[in-house]
Amino acid sequence: MRSVSAGHSFGSLRAIGGAVLLLLFSIGLAVSLGAVRLSPDRLFDGLFDTGDAAARQIVWHLRLPRVLVAALVGANLSLAGVLLQGVTRNPLAGPHVLGLSAGAGFAAITVVVAAPGTPIELVAPAAFIGAIIAAIVVYGLAWRGGISPVRFALSGVATAALFMALSTAVLASSDLFTQSILSFLAGGLFARDWDDARQIAPYTLLIGGGAVLAAGTLNVLALGDDVARGLGMRVERTRMLLVVFAAGLTGSAVAVSGMLAFVGLVVPHAARLLVGSDHRVSAPLAALLGASLMVLADVVARLVIAPAEIPVGIVTAVVGAPVFLLLIRTRT
Repeated sequence: MRSVSAGHSFGSLRAIGGAVLLLLFSIGLAVSLGAVRLSPDRLFDGLFDTGDAAARQIVWHLRLPRVLVAALVGANLSLAGVLLQGVTRNPLAGPHVLGLSAGAGFAAITVVVAAPGTPIELVAPAAFIGAIIAAIVVYGLAWRGGISPVRFALSGVATAALFMALSTAVLASSDLFTQSILSFLAGGLFARDWDDARQIAPYTLLIGGGAVLAAGTLNVLALGDDVARGLGMRVERTRMLLVVFAAGLTGSAVAVSGMLAFVGLVVPHAARLLVGSDHRVSAPLAALLGASLMVLADVVARLVIAPAEIPVGIVTAVVGAPVFLLLIRTRT
């Protein structure tokens, strides 16, 4: 038994180590590629300011902040997906499917349209509140003496449709109905800078860190509510806390990237395939894999029709939609 446990721990550490290396490789690749491609030597010069002023400008002012925002967005959405799938015991749950992304997007759009001069620091809290409201609506619609995974998913789909319609209505009635705003609905990272990175980073560090530390409670919830209560857990309070964590992670991601689809749905499944169902391991692994996925997806979005670019949400949807259909076929 001890050797099996040791082997499992080694496999988990190996998976997380591999994910860290994949993320570092993805960041290096993303910073190197673009309209001006940087060789490894120029990338090093730009990172460490060894005299190549052009490379330093490209690395520190154009690409690195955008890449870091992409990584943080991917990590937040993936962690939110782990929490929501664990809380609902529904493999088809995710921040986009359950309406949290749409609620966050509606709140962010409303703030920007209603008060165009709103400081950027206030957009993420507004999106957080919007995601919380969406979660309350979904939870209220799904609650009937308990939470049914199917009822929760259907309530989320309806809530997402409602908030998407409201967002479109707000945009259509404003002077901001432009291509850049429409890209917010699809999800995009165009012109993201250090202000955006500073906006999302505290949520990743504080709420994301808290989510990873609390991931072990998902193992208890997976045993069923009755067993969890028998073990001394306050089930509904724990479930609501984890949903609040998911809302905070989703809101902060939506505030800087728009409403990206499928990241929070697909990545948790990939993590579980690699390390099993222990959320103490799958949660941090999902965060790392989600960060890498978003960084690589953004590279594709920047290069596929260069010198123009497409919203990164199109790339994640093209990848995620077939996986979502496969999950529906095999898990329901």
